[in-house]
Amino acid sequence: MAQLQAIDIPVAHGTLEGLLRAPDVGGTPRMAALVCHPHPIGGGTMHNKVVFRVAQALGELGMPALRFNFRGVGRSTGSYDEGRGEADDVRAALDELARRYPGVPLCLAGFSFGSWVGLPVGCEDARVTQLVGVGVPVRLLRVDALTTCAKPKLIVQGERDQYGPIDELREWFARLAEPKALAVIPGADHFFTERQHELRAAIDAYFRSGASVLGPIS
Repeated sequence: MAQLQAIDIPVAHGTLEGLLRAPDVGGTPRMAALVCHPHPIGGGTMHNKVVFRVAQALGELGMPALRFNFRGVGRSTGSYDEGRGEADDVRAALDELARRYPGVPLCLAGFSFGSWVGLPVGCEDARVTQLVGVGVPVRLLRVDALTTCAKPKLIVQGERDQYGPIDELREWFARLAEPKALAVIPGADHFFTERQHELRAAIDAYFRSGASVLGPIS
């Protein structure tokens, strides 16, 4: 059974509250994952159901999966900074993950606000070799920084996402550099209400198909 460990991540403004899901098998993992949560002002935390399911899906593929609270959320110190400071929080969380798993390539995943803040940071960080965006809010927060990012990308979007309508999402997705994959969950809204099993299955299918940077996973 996977082990869940509460950790504190050091940052300039104090600490970030985190939860690390470590695999139940020993040895060096092929990849470790960071999962970023939705908008703090809207009540987003690392305990969000979508964030939990994404971390669970990646964990069941053998990856240590780290969730954390952005500044000002839960026990994390600091206060909301409109995405600027939150990008620094993502960098600090990547540092912590890399410290715990030295030399292991990293996957950066984000849901909603977490994708807007996190994925551009992942594009810039050489340790990050795989990106996963879930519920990308293209209507509210454009993610133009990804259009020239040549790292493998999986985008998972609900067919009825109110913050990333599927037509606008497809137009944005068409501008992304290869390699890339898009999974649209039929009938799902932004929060994948009653469709979280399908979200988890889409992530699992992508990695097992060999489309990720890891190649096929059995």
